[in-house]
Amino acid sequence: MPAPDDLPEGAAGAGAGQPPLRWLDEVTAVVLAPNPSPMTLEGTNTYLMGQRGRGDVVLIDPGPDLVAHRAALDASLRWMDATVSAVVLTHHHADHAEAAGWADDWGAVLHAFTPDLVPAKARPLPDGATVGAGGVTLEAVHTPGHASDHLCLKARDTGVVLTGDHVLGRGTTVVAWPDGDMREYMASLERLGGLSASALYPGHGPALHDPAGVIAEYLAHRREREQQVLDAVAAVGGTPGEIVARVYADVDPVLYPAAERSVRAHLRKLVIEGRVRARGDTYSI
Repeated sequence: MPAPDDLPEGAAGAGAGQPPLRWLDEVTAVVLAPNPSPMTLEGTNTYLMGQRGRGDVVLIDPGPDLVAHRAALDASLRWMDATVSAVVLTHHHADHAEAAGWADDWGAVLHAFTPDLVPAKARPLPDGATVGAGGVTLEAVHTPGHASDHLCLKARDTGVVLTGDHVLGRGTTVVAWPDGDMREYMASLERLGGLSASALYPGHGPALHDPAGVIAEYLAHRREREQQVLDAVAAVGGTPGEIVARVYADVDPVLYPAAERSVRAHLRKLVIEGRVRARGDTYSI
């Protein structure tokens, strides 16, 4: 079998007319949702996991409720001659969970860390619990930070970890204050580093085959950004919006709203640690 990255986009096997899925390893295929944006990169990755020929799969993150994406998933399942036994959400954000109701259409059980946050009836999937189908077992790893209900999923059979939005295939993720928490995010990165993953399969962007290096870069980036926020507060102080304009001066302003959420998360962490003072929405040393 060729290396996963040698399989072209849309390759599902030999022959014409194949559905738009791509195999990443012997038990994992990915279907890309057509929702590209500055925040979702090429779009949301929906994963289908199961041993070929077993007849059922676990589907991770059905993604946005788009007719074209549903058609691509159904075509992929027909080609695989498989049914969906379980659907797992990494977290409740719409680009991952808007189509959660498809689980009911497929006759599958929907799983989420916090069922009340998702737009369909789901069973709770707590930290350490497992979901299995198609000869694959996934272990839930609660990794709050990007969102309070965020899960990474470790495939016990291959050692791969599906990272949702905790780690992206390119760039860095937003810690979406107020539901997101920077202190928890940093702790969750440390926990992810302890899983000894063989590879990381993110919710957006390509697979990552140097997990330890990527996680070290993420931690270093967050620490550097925290220092930049702290330096900006020390230099001029002000509101989160004013701090964003100083810290992210070289970033497209279209990303400022997302950047402000991350800056607010950094400021909250610094306030809790007693390194910054807050008076209303103004911050100072």
